[in-house]
Order: sequence, then C-alpha cells, then structure tokens
Amino acid sequence: MVEYVTQHPSGGYILDELHVGMAAEKIVHVTEDRIRLFAEASDDFNPVHLDEEFASKTAYRGRIAHGLLSAAFGSAVVGTILPGAGSIYISQTLAFHFPVRIGDSVRIVITVIELDQEGARAQLKCEGFVGDKLIMDGVAVVRVPRRRKPSAR
Repeated sequence: MVEYVTQHPSGGYILDELHVGMAAEKIVHVTEDRIRLFAEASDDFNPVHLDEEFASKTAYRGRIAHGLLSAAFGSAVVGTILPGAGSIYISQTLAFHFPVRIGDSVRIVITVIELDQEGARAQLKCEGFVGDKLIMDGVAVVRVPRRRKPSAR
C-alpha cells in the first residue's frame, strides 16, 4: 500500500521513520528558463534542447527538455521531501520513455521500495509522468541519516 507523505517538520525523515510504501510527489512546470538554466548549469548546449529550427528537423519534431532536467526534479523530491534533508544519493538507474517539452508539467513520484537498516540506505522507485504517461523511471539508492543532529540552541 502506498502512503503519500509531505515534508517532515525537521526537513527530513530519519531511517527509523521510513517504511516500504511511503511516497512523495512534486509537480514541476517545464519552462524556457528552466531549460536555459539547466543548459548553463550542465554545459549541455545540444541544439535539440535550445534551437527550434534544428530540433524541428529531428525525430522529435521540435525542442525537448534535457532528460536529466526531468531526473533532477526527482532529486528535488529526494533532497527536500522523501527522505529529505540529509539524504545523499549513492546511485540511480534511469530509463527515458517519452520526451518532455516546454509547457509540460512533470509529476515526480518517489516511493520507498526497500530499506537496509544496517547500511542506512533506502531504495526508491522514481517515476516521472506527463499527464498519465510515464516519461521516465528508475531506482535510486540513497543514504539516510540514522538520527537528527541536535539543535544548536
């Protein structure tokens, strides 16, 4: 059973608070600015992302967003909601099924599928949707804090 959660009041869940079936989601709108800023941050200036004239002559018949931009939306969920603050990516598999375009809203769903108490790790199913269409999926392994850092007060 899937149980959707929101951000923990502390900013992040610790390992003992996680259970298989916990899930979180976020919807992110893909804009011209996001694509341009991602190109700048990643140094990926492939014209299929930035040049409509070039992209219109490709199999995609127009510009598409960077695949890793959509994947980064998943990272936002992992780093801010589930598990949240303090979690660290160890690995990520990804498969891209359909392109994302300017104007699309990508819904990212992250679900806990396995917990490793000894290694302080969580396996997370990562899915991205535009409407009801699965545009990408994969599995992330993240390190999760075992306890919260004591307050500085």
